[in-house]
Formats: sequence, C-alpha cells, structure tokens
Amino acid sequence: MPYKWGSMRYTLATACRANNYKNDRETEGMTLLNEYEQRQVAEAIARAEQRTDAELVTVLARHADDYAYLPLLWAVLLALALPGLVQVLLGWPGLRGLLVAQVLTFIAFSLLLRNPRLAGWLVPRVLRHRRAADLARRQFREQNLQRTEGATGVLIFVSEAERYVTILADEGIAQHLDERARAELVARFTAQVCAGRTLQGFVECIDACGELLSQHLPPTRRRNQLPNQLVILD
Repeated sequence: MPYKWGSMRYTLATACRANNYKNDRETEGMTLLNEYEQRQVAEAIARAEQRTDAELVTVLARHADDYAYLPLLWAVLLALALPGLVQVLLGWPGLRGLLVAQVLTFIAFSLLLRNPRLAGWLVPRVLRHRRAADLARRQFREQNLQRTEGATGVLIFVSEAERYVTILADEGIAQHLDERARAELVARFTAQVCAGRTLQGFVECIDACGELLSQHLPPTRRRNQLPNQLVILD
C-alpha cells in the first residue's frame, strides 16, 4: 500500500542544550521504562484507540547510534593537527619527533575519548537528529504501520540519548492532523524528555493524539491491528 510520511520534528534546542547530558548516567545504566511504566503506555494506547480508528505504535530507543567512529576520527584529526601546529609555530620537533608526537597524541586522545560523556560532546546535534530520524523511519516500516487498513498508522518515536521526538503518520492520518497541533505535541513531549519525564511525555502525547484523531477518525471497528505495548530498542 503506498503511503507518505506525515512528520513533525521540534527539538527545543535551547532547553535541551542545558539538559542534554543531565541524565546520561541514569540513561546508560537503567532500563528505559520498567514493566509497570510500559503497561501505563499500553493502557494509554488502548484508551486512545477506543476513540479513533487510528493505530498508534510507540517506540522508545536508548540511542539512535553509538557513534563509535567519531572519537577515532577526532583522535586522528587532533593527532595530525596539534603536533603539526607546534612544529610550525616553534620549529620543534623534527620529522622523526613529529611522527612520534602524532602517534602518542593519537593514542592519548583515543583513550581519553572513550569516556562516553566526553565522546558525546563531539557528536554534532544535526548528526544526532539525522540518525534518530532515520531510525524512526525504519521503525515505521518494521512495525508494519504502513500496512494498516485505511492507512491509519501513527508512530510516536523517542530516542532518549538524542533527546529527539517525532510523530510519523501514514497518509490516512496525515491529511487530518493539523500541523500546528502536531508541532505543539512534539514540542511538549521533547521538553518532557529533556527533563527526564519520558513516561509522562508518552502518556500525555498519546492522550492528546487520541483526542485530536477522534475528531476526524472516530471509531468504526473494534479490530486492533497492531500491538499496544511499547517497543523498546535497548
């Protein structure tokens, strides 16, 4: 069944810049949402789908990419640049010393940048959100949202490490949902993720989606085409 993407991304760059790594230690070491919290998300989906024919699926990812190549890339660049800059400015070291300095600089930065927090600062925000957006689109396909009857699939996607939220909708939904309303939904949810309140953000977003969609796609069938449980990508 052909479909098109109805998506709205809002990053709240200023708010998330202040909180971007605030909860990194907790995010790395915990289950994203426990079983009780996952049931709350599933119950919110069930409530929403009682009011509309839309099929809602929620996905929560710990991160969209491990970005393992970036620390090595930075180590290579710094190893080439710093000793070379010292040689140009001070005339030291010689060629052999320059090669040794570059090797030692590479080893030092490779070890230093293995720290996840330090490495995280090296990942550009644009790249983080691009990876998260790509993962969201893949999840739309993998969760079979493009195969719903009437093209009524809606994906609510969160990647916690990137502090990224998006809503993707199939063509049967995208034509009914108001762009401004979706932008507000994503903005509020992004603020919740930045503040470490992902569960509250999911429940509020699902309830709001149910309210909006009930106005345009009221329930006409009882068949639940897709599972309600939260999909977690750990």
